[in-house]
Amino acid sequence: MRTLQIQDVNLAFGEREILKNISFTMDERTRAALAGANGSGKSTLLKVISGSVSPDSSSISMTRGARISYLPQSDIVLPEKSVYEAAEEGYKRFDPILREIETLEGRVMEGEKEAMAAAARLSECHEILSDSGYYERKPRIESILFGLGFAKKDLERAAREFSGGYQMRIALARILLEDPDFLFLDEPTNYLDIEAMIWLEEYLKAFDGGLMVVSHDQGFLDDMVTEVYELFNGKLTKYAGNYSAYVVRRDEEIKEIEKAYRKQQEEIEKTEAFIERFRYKATKSRQVQSRIKALDKMDIIEIPAHLKKLSFSFPPAPHSGNDVLAVNHLYKSYGDNSIYSDFSFLVRKGERLAITGRNGAGKSTLLRMLASVDSAYKGEIKDGAGVKKAYFAQDTENTLNPDNTVLEEAESLADTKDIPNIRNLLGAFLFSDDDVFKKVSVLSGGEKSRLALLKILLHPSNLLLLDEPTNHLDINAKDMLERAIKAYGGTVIFVSHDRHFIKNLATKILYLSEDGPEFFDGDYSYFEYKIAEKEKLLAEESHNKKKDAKASPAKKEISREEANQKRNRLKNLERTAEKLLSEIDTLTGNLKEIEDRIALPENYSDAAKITKLMAEKEAIEKRIEEKENEWMKASEEAEACRE
Repeated sequence: MRTLQIQDVNLAFGEREILKNISFTMDERTRAALAGANGSGKSTLLKVISGSVSPDSSSISMTRGARISYLPQSDIVLPEKSVYEAAEEGYKRFDPILREIETLEGRVMEGEKEAMAAAARLSECHEILSDSGYYERKPRIESILFGLGFAKKDLERAAREFSGGYQMRIALARILLEDPDFLFLDEPTNYLDIEAMIWLEEYLKAFDGGLMVVSHDQGFLDDMVTEVYELFNGKLTKYAGNYSAYVVRRDEEIKEIEKAYRKQQEEIEKTEAFIERFRYKATKSRQVQSRIKALDKMDIIEIPAHLKKLSFSFPPAPHSGNDVLAVNHLYKSYGDNSIYSDFSFLVRKGERLAITGRNGAGKSTLLRMLASVDSAYKGEIKDGAGVKKAYFAQDTENTLNPDNTVLEEAESLADTKDIPNIRNLLGAFLFSDDDVFKKVSVLSGGEKSRLALLKILLHPSNLLLLDEPTNHLDINAKDMLERAIKAYGGTVIFVSHDRHFIKNLATKILYLSEDGPEFFDGDYSYFEYKIAEKEKLLAEESHNKKKDAKASPAKKEISREEANQKRNRLKNLERTAEKLLSEIDTLTGNLKEIEDRIALPENYSDAAKITKLMAEKEAIEKRIEEKENEWMKASEEAEACRE
């Protein structure tokens, strides 16, 4: 069993200790989450383990030959290559052996004195590549890229052409193709739509190495991990079970910590009062000094920020009619790309409609139209009586005033009665202490997004339109938002890829796919069931379906003629493909025979014989490659005829 031992990892930035004596062990069965507040050092720890950050001290060892792969949360750098080629870099581990093969073939062909040993090693190298699946890498690369949401036409496009989210997917594909023994993933589900996330889950479940993941997606963690490591104040604590089990256990501990905290604060208060009262009395100087030393030595109890129960509630929703929003015969396109065609639906008061589907399906576009931000469409979008909208877009942070402080920006929209509570609300959105006095201009993208969300939620409305509202929130903040929406008296339409969030909120789901918009009246579990049922039905239909073409007699005649032509062409292609496979099998057998002869001492010890055999081997390999290309071309054309 392969193991990875992390011992005594220490790292400090100035006076702040980020990691303190971190130690743990992983093996190939490990399925772990790394939890902790934002800024607690989770990403830093993964970077130390991967070797991209040097600690002040550490001892990291693993089984000989074991390999580590790491996906960072950001700062992905892709090569100037196509999507396929960038993903194929996951096989770079074979570059040394490929270079060795090239050198060995040169030695053998030139008949050097070491030709005998070179030929033997050459055979070993080819066997290593064959056993590793290197020669079958193309279908695997394509399978992973397709699973992560790329289409076949995307594979030859330049990787740098894609958005940051899709570049992260390319990097993830490359990491998965590295086939490591230990895999460390920092927020791998960011930018993944639901289909890609489900695919990744299934892939990781089948992964036969050790896994540690940082994620704010509780549903993903619950399905994936069997243990949780919590990083708090630089120290690491292990909990058995999935993330939800960890939260339950931690809730119990928090109650005990809070109890001990209150007791400690009372003790500190009494001690400080004694010191203040008797500080200048000579008769009490010994007792005062004793208490001062006791305070200095006291370990102050702290409650982990990421596990504090945050609280937020929406302003009361103004009254509205029962029909909140009506969409009638909606048409929307970008050039020749039709997004919506004759699309109609009605949203009723109190519904929580989740919009989900593949990236690029038109989710954000629909929300912009419903929010009256995008008016370039045909059809009608009609608000109901008394409807007051609040819209959160993924780029809403661009509307913030960069010259304001965080506190000023929040206060600019709050009702007078809410202003005394603004600091608490900012704390709930992860702006605490002096953070509230930061200028908006210096905030990170995530911080700006959280502040923009808070401003939207402070605005009294009865229809919330939210586009990926959980993107920059940690799990505890997501839980707070979820509870606030559940208690909200208005109507909510939201776009999300967070399955846990959708499961706990949605009363109705709009699923956007290549087949067009489809509504599911029910919760997420019902949606999953119906989608699985639909996929099963489609699989059965594609197995044995024949379309009934309802056309005019003339068109039927043309269709019949075309069908006969395609059928005859398909038969010829299938015969050609079968013949080529037979020839490839024969050539492969010949190649194996040549390789066996190369490995014989009487051949590899004779320079003339080995030179001749290597020339024969090279010629057969070239013929195999030609036949495989012909077979691939015939198979692809046959597949097109079957469609």
